[in-house]
Amino acid sequence: MAKPQRRKYSQEYKLRILREADKCTRPGELGSLLRREGLYSSTLSNWRRARAGGDLGGSGMRKRGPKARPVDDRSKRIMKLERENRRLKRRLERAEAVIDVQKKVSELLGVDLPDVNGGTERSR
Repeated sequence: MAKPQRRKYSQEYKLRILREADKCTRPGELGSLLRREGLYSSTLSNWRRARAGGDLGGSGMRKRGPKARPVDDRSKRIMKLERENRRLKRRLERAEAVIDVQKKVSELLGVDLPDVNGGTERSR
């Protein structure tokens, strides 16, 4: 199933419909116009409000959705450092797990591992 597309109306179309709606004086004419054009009365109200505000169909129309926040260099650097920090933590956890396994294997086999300071692990 294809996703439905939001209808987009040109500025000329909106103004034409508003002119026609303004000419509707008898009961039922406005409803007939809206049914013929496939519009809701709320759409017409929004267009009237926009026309009164002076920004009908122009660049003054607001975009839908959350406002985009400008990303500054500091926040980019912070995100990069946090990502690197998480990566290094995962790597450290794996290295510590390998070292623990090596210690357990050496204890099972009775092999002395060299200490970091040059001695053996058992001599501590």
